[in-house]
Amino acid sequence: MATDQAYCAALLAIVLLGMFTLYGALKNLSPYGRLRPSHKASQTQGRELTLPSSVAWLLFESPQLFAFALTFWLLADGHAVPALVLFALWQAHYLYRGLIYPLRRRDRGKRFPLLNVIFGFLFNLLNGYANGYAVSHAAHLTGNDWFATPWFIIGLLVAGVGWWINFDADNRLIALRSDGSTGYRIPQGGLFRQVSAANYFGEILLWSGWALMSLSWAGLVFVLFTLANLVPRAWASHQWYRAQFAAYPAERKVLIPYLW
Repeated sequence: MATDQAYCAALLAIVLLGMFTLYGALKNLSPYGRLRPSHKASQTQGRELTLPSSVAWLLFESPQLFAFALTFWLLADGHAVPALVLFALWQAHYLYRGLIYPLRRRDRGKRFPLLNVIFGFLFNLLNGYANGYAVSHAAHLTGNDWFATPWFIIGLLVAGVGWWINFDADNRLIALRSDGSTGYRIPQGGLFRQVSAANYFGEILLWSGWALMSLSWAGLVFVLFTLANLVPRAWASHQWYRAQFAAYPAERKVLIPYLW
């Protein structure tokens, strides 16, 4: 079927994007946020196209909402309750991540490279389509018995813990600029007591849980892409904090509490 072929093509494209992302992250080819050197920003000012950070977030996260929803409702003949639950969880998360979170960020004056926005938009478009298709067409999601399987129960617990860690980390990072400052400070509290990249650890847990709940190739590929994107950035952020702040806690790990 043409739709099945399109689904497989989307998965392959995400894998290729993940490989490119991993290479780019390891080489720091397109840095943003704290990893973007100030001298590079000044050198490329007027030559590199950028967007305000909040606008950039709104643009490149938006496909996860509409691509998933359109695929879910238009390309499937029917929807069982497990699929509807997964649809609701996905949409609820990206309503926050794609709309509410960008508006909460206190990053006045921060810019985001347009190339990163285009790349992020493309990935999110493919990923929203792939996961929407997987959830709406999976045979194992057509019966309510799926709710009682270890895959769903464990996945829901892992995703819930990951979402809370990520949300708590977001709040702590946003609070660092509650006084109107625009510089960087050392995050404190929550899982930041153990690791430098608490927000990334939460996101990895969230999508690992999703992969278990949906038990789909699309979910697995999303986790692999998330690892390719966030693990190198977590390491780079950890090194950046240690280089910038002499008082940075020496006991903090990079990403995984007590291990690394």
